[in-house]
Amino acid sequence: MSRNVFVAGVGMIPFTKPGASESYDVMGGEAARAALADAGVAYADVQQAYVGYVYGDSTAGQKTLYGIGMTGIPVVNVNNNCSTGSTALFLARQAVGSGAADCVLALGFEQMAPGAIAAQFHDRPTPFDAFNTETDALVGHPELPLALRYFGGAGLSHMKKYGTKLETFAQIRAKASRHAVHNPLALFRKEVSVDDVMASPMLMDGVMTRLMACPPTCGAAAAVLVSAAFATRHGLSTPVRIAAQAMTTDTPSTFGAHDMMQLVGYDMAKEAARQVYEAAGIGPEDLDVVELHDCFAHNELISYEALGLCPEGGAERFVRDGDNTYGGQVVTNPSGGLLSKGHPLGATGLAQCHELTHQLRGTAGARQVDGAKIALQHNLGLGGACVVTLYSAD
Repeated sequence: MSRNVFVAGVGMIPFTKPGASESYDVMGGEAARAALADAGVAYADVQQAYVGYVYGDSTAGQKTLYGIGMTGIPVVNVNNNCSTGSTALFLARQAVGSGAADCVLALGFEQMAPGAIAAQFHDRPTPFDAFNTETDALVGHPELPLALRYFGGAGLSHMKKYGTKLETFAQIRAKASRHAVHNPLALFRKEVSVDDVMASPMLMDGVMTRLMACPPTCGAAAAVLVSAAFATRHGLSTPVRIAAQAMTTDTPSTFGAHDMMQLVGYDMAKEAARQVYEAAGIGPEDLDVVELHDCFAHNELISYEALGLCPEGGAERFVRDGDNTYGGQVVTNPSGGLLSKGHPLGATGLAQCHELTHQLRGTAGARQVDGAKIALQHNLGLGGACVVTLYSAD
């Protein structure tokens, strides 16, 4: 990749509960139009589009974009589980960075059903066979939903290794709610206390309460990426640049370590972060703001360590000292994160991009991180893929 890639525009709609949203094509169209308007670009200027969603029929991307314009451009549909949105962003960034295109749209949406996520095809092997076998051996609790077992088991692993307290996960959830109060696009904007989180129904005894898990959500978000030459020709303002980006998938340690933290992507995240820091020539100490994949409070805590925000085993102190919020070392999930903003799978990675772009522009309102110049995005999908993106304010 020899060319700089800039985020020219972002768009996002308010996230909602299943059943309360418009259909996927309406949501996606609204987010795409918002990103184009924010960029000051016409859809006719877009040369490629990458559209992410997990639950939907084939070519839902075309269905959504045809409502904006039928220009004949390549439209690529993307599914990489919960990292789908950032995978669309990864592909769009590659297209611009390589010179294959000068203006590319990345769009993600999800129209979800209530309740825990589950397999849709029962007449063929699930991609999670090996994950489930390992989880059965390490965690048990076959009566619980799989995602809860995966991430609850990872949290339990951290608790056993380092003595992490259940209350620490509750502190993370309470922090998310304090941040989301100022985000008009978030699903949950009510502040909750540590006591509220601890008192919510227990989902996994001694490990997780209901408020420590993100809700199923519907929504959409989008970004327009451009080259410097395109921005100059069209007179666009491009203060936010993608300084580095990496995608990783599972390695033998995912199953070979026999550790639930590894099973849910700890090594994927650690390696992707390493690649990004090396490419950008910076370290985690240089970050001002981070949007990371807090599908459960447990994964936020584990990700602090995987991303190098604190030493391994140091996450509980990181939380206790307030280093994960305003006035601390680095503000994590100023949007409220998946826990409060919501988690429409295909849109999540692009919603993170939306938040960080506004942070680096200085347009995040009451959520603004003072002087934010360098931002990190972490988006994880089991099965698996992890995308880490570093943005800079140029």
